[in-house]
Amino acid sequence: MTEKEFYMSEYIPDIETNLPKKVWIFDTTLRDGEQMPGVTYTIDEKVLIANQLDELRVPKIEAGFPVTSRGETEAVKKIASLGLDSTICALARPLKGDIDRALDCDVPYIHIFISTSDLHIEHMMNTTREDVMRQTIEGITYAKDHGVRVEFSPQDATRTDMGFLKEICVAAADAGAEMLNIPDTVGVMTPRITYEFFKELKNTVDTPLSAHAHNDLGQATATSLAAVEAGAEQIHVCVNGLGERAGNTSLEEVALSLAAQYEIETGLNYKKIAETSMLVERLSGIYMPSSTPIIGDNAFSHEAGIHVHGVLGHRGNYEIMSAEFVGKRSRVVAGKHAGRHGIFKMVTEMGLEPSEDQLKQIAREVKSLGDTGKVVSDSDLYAIARNVMDIRKEDRVKLDQLLVVTGNNIVPTASVTLIVDGNQMIGSGTGNGPIDSAINAIRNVVNGFADFTLEKFMMKAITGGTDAVADVTVGVRSGDKFITANSVNGDTVMASVEAILKGMNRLLDKKEA
Repeated sequence: MTEKEFYMSEYIPDIETNLPKKVWIFDTTLRDGEQMPGVTYTIDEKVLIANQLDELRVPKIEAGFPVTSRGETEAVKKIASLGLDSTICALARPLKGDIDRALDCDVPYIHIFISTSDLHIEHMMNTTREDVMRQTIEGITYAKDHGVRVEFSPQDATRTDMGFLKEICVAAADAGAEMLNIPDTVGVMTPRITYEFFKELKNTVDTPLSAHAHNDLGQATATSLAAVEAGAEQIHVCVNGLGERAGNTSLEEVALSLAAQYEIETGLNYKKIAETSMLVERLSGIYMPSSTPIIGDNAFSHEAGIHVHGVLGHRGNYEIMSAEFVGKRSRVVAGKHAGRHGIFKMVTEMGLEPSEDQLKQIAREVKSLGDTGKVVSDSDLYAIARNVMDIRKEDRVKLDQLLVVTGNNIVPTASVTLIVDGNQMIGSGTGNGPIDSAINAIRNVVNGFADFTLEKFMMKAITGGTDAVADVTVGVRSGDKFITANSVNGDTVMASVEAILKGMNRLLDKKEA
């Protein structure tokens, strides 16, 4: 008998819903997600994300808004030519020029939008409802005449007069739109109102409905799910919840809620969720807080003694889903709230076997360190345990010399000398900054000897001013082994290098164990 993936509430009230059997996931990370301030992708980066979304088995990918720039056109066209299983979509207004640019990209699917609220019509477009209706019908008809599928969005739908919204949705469907996407453009809806809103539209049109929510009030996932309860067959999402202002509906939250809470099929390869999230983090430069549901570092991490004891007894006690289901691993973390069960599990996995008295001493020192306000990393715990158990063991990789050169007209370059198992090894590397070049230099030196990847890198300043002390925490992986390490130094590059080397040495110790 296989272990359950989810541990949900058994209480199922008798409430009215119109749940579809399947919900289509429409991903707009490359379009609406890129509209988040500070986020921009190169063409090659967009291709990487598109390929990853295809591996995730996302049914529809909105690759971009071609008319906005030549680069955007090139990106959409290149993604459309990849031969992915996902349907590639381009955004367009109901204008001949927009639609022609999208058609030039050879996409099979065009998402046409126009504002329908009186606020937008009067104060942004300076036109009339009649003109909006005319443009909608003409734009959809023109696109359909060129042999593509069409999805229609009445922008700011949730602030549009319901009578006019129904009228334009019926007209769009009659013109050939196969999906009607209803945007909550500025995130004004509550879940209950969303349910009634979609229910009324569902009773008006036979064309499938889609929900596109923004997270201005933190309710995007909840309102999207409410739309599904009313019968919506599709949800627009962004990886990591990126998007305008406070972001769009999170792909991760929607996908797992549909699977765990509603048992609705999406066709996604859920094990690729964490991998996809990390790729978008790295390419967008927007890193998720540790507390982010499903994909955050703490989503499947446990420190408190009672919780750790419960999880070790049965993970369902404090985990409602399997971490492996989304491509992550459940972790026990050391800290001032930790109990002996959790600390014993961690140190034994490090290859150490403390006695009961030693374990008590290790736990006391971990709590004492945690009381100072310091995060207790895996390497800290290892050092504490080794010291208590009086194990004398030298690091296999030591830093001998490091030189970093950077400036306004040169590529940041680092050269490093390491002592590896007593042997001197020299190498160099370049990067997009002094820290990146130093880490790449180390990676080049140890390549083949200690294969590792840097999965997480976090830096904070302990003090203020230009002489601030840097506190660096890293997450380093080698195969299925993962270690967190920490270092504090007045030099940001040295703090980073020291943390990396601590992590590498702990991984090498794990291999020996």
